[in-house]
Amino acid sequence: MALMSALALSPLLLSNTGPGAARAQSVVPPSTLPSLGDGADMSVAAERRLGDSIARDIYRDPDYLDDPVLGDYLMAVWRPLLGAARARGDVPPELAERLAWELMISRDKRVNAFALPGGYLGVNLGLLAVTDTPQELASVLAHELSHVSQRHIARMIARQDRGAPWLMGAMILAMLAARANTEVASAAMVGGQAVAAQTQLNFSRDMEREADRVGFGVLSGAGFDPTGFVTMFDKLQQAARHNDDGAFPYLRSHPLTSERIADMQARLPLAPSGPRVGPLAGSPVGAPGNALPAIGGLAWRPDAATAPVTTAWHALMSARARVLAESSPDRWRAWLQHGQRAGATPADLYAAALSAHRLRQHDQGLALAQRLAGLAGADTRWAADALLMELWLAPGAPRGPLAERVAALRDAALASGQRSGLMLGAQVAQATGALAPATQRLHDWVLGHPRDAQAWQVLAQLHQAQGQRLRALRAEGEARAAQLDFGSAAEHFKAAQALPAADRAADPMELAIVDARRREVEAQAREALRED
Repeated sequence: MALMSALALSPLLLSNTGPGAARAQSVVPPSTLPSLGDGADMSVAAERRLGDSIARDIYRDPDYLDDPVLGDYLMAVWRPLLGAARARGDVPPELAERLAWELMISRDKRVNAFALPGGYLGVNLGLLAVTDTPQELASVLAHELSHVSQRHIARMIARQDRGAPWLMGAMILAMLAARANTEVASAAMVGGQAVAAQTQLNFSRDMEREADRVGFGVLSGAGFDPTGFVTMFDKLQQAARHNDDGAFPYLRSHPLTSERIADMQARLPLAPSGPRVGPLAGSPVGAPGNALPAIGGLAWRPDAATAPVTTAWHALMSARARVLAESSPDRWRAWLQHGQRAGATPADLYAAALSAHRLRQHDQGLALAQRLAGLAGADTRWAADALLMELWLAPGAPRGPLAERVAALRDAALASGQRSGLMLGAQVAQATGALAPATQRLHDWVLGHPRDAQAWQVLAQLHQAQGQRLRALRAEGEARAAQLDFGSAAEHFKAAQALPAADRAADPMELAIVDARRREVEAQAREALRED
């Protein structure tokens, strides 16, 4: 919920954090909400260009994390929210088509989420780690989505531009300084923030109330239990009472008020009745019947968009976020010991297995992952087996005893159509020599998901392993282009065109594609330079 304005945008950059459903019933019809303006002073195209420029830097940030396992879970929560927002009319066709609507993960352990211009939204690992239910996470994403759908960032920029052009200049200088020196950037921010604080605060409060109300309707319409808003507010309020020590940036960018909390509590009786996303109830997001038959003990769902979102799944992903956000071996050892207890929960086992992996205690990690698979329910078995594949792939892990089982998991994962399954299955295929099927699966995937940089990178590795140098260089170029690094993409396409004649003649169709893509990304690189 950071980055609602230029004032909120800068702290994220300064801190170097890199980042459907059936027609919904609206608890509060959009027409009854207070109008804050339509953001017309900043076009949708201009907002998207600004967002792309910021995203380009985030992709290069060391804290940016493309984790397919967490990504599949976030998408399972996110897609029904976006579908409900579109069904309610909060996201009109122009916004749906022209904004990015992309989720970005940051390794940062602080509890925060953020919306960027152009439809980019971010989630810190710290937020995933502290939430207890999918409803709590969904409430945050619904709130952020509503900031985007109501064009709050565009409105704020337009207001600042009209009312205080000097403030916009200070913000731009601060963002530029942030790229080189965070201390200088912080100093550059002080004057602008101090002079305009009250005006900005008043405007932000209106936006917060609007995002709460629209987000509540989106959350309910997507099939999530709207009590997630209240429990998340309670959690944040308790953090505020205990003198937030900086671990909750969310509280500073979106200060809680008794009015906001009371408003959400008053809306609960008005929420539409019906199925809710949860561990015991059916879900409009999907149903267990959509799962593929088990192959080698693994039932991969065909698409994360149809996966039922359960508290058990959330618990495993929260455990994963905690371990991935941590850099202290002492904490990993503590989680490992905790998971080795006789009464350890599945989440404890997940954290312990992943901690053992980080500590390079591969035998223990694999043993814990197998124990987890034996305890996991139908909704989490695939996540346990995915962890087993991940640990098996680790350099130095003993592969022989589990080779047959992992090969079966590889085939099921590749057939799933689920992104995490494709990424893990392709890596196992590379380790086991089953290159051709994985290459075809990934090729089919990137045709439908051309902005998937990691998929292109893994595809490049598979092509390289098969001696297909032209295709490997093209895939590497596409990976750079997917992260908006058009200059590097053009260099890779040029390198492909400069290959020996034998390599180029072997695949004339691919060579023609490379030539066309080089021209496209060179034009995009020139445009990006003009905008910068």
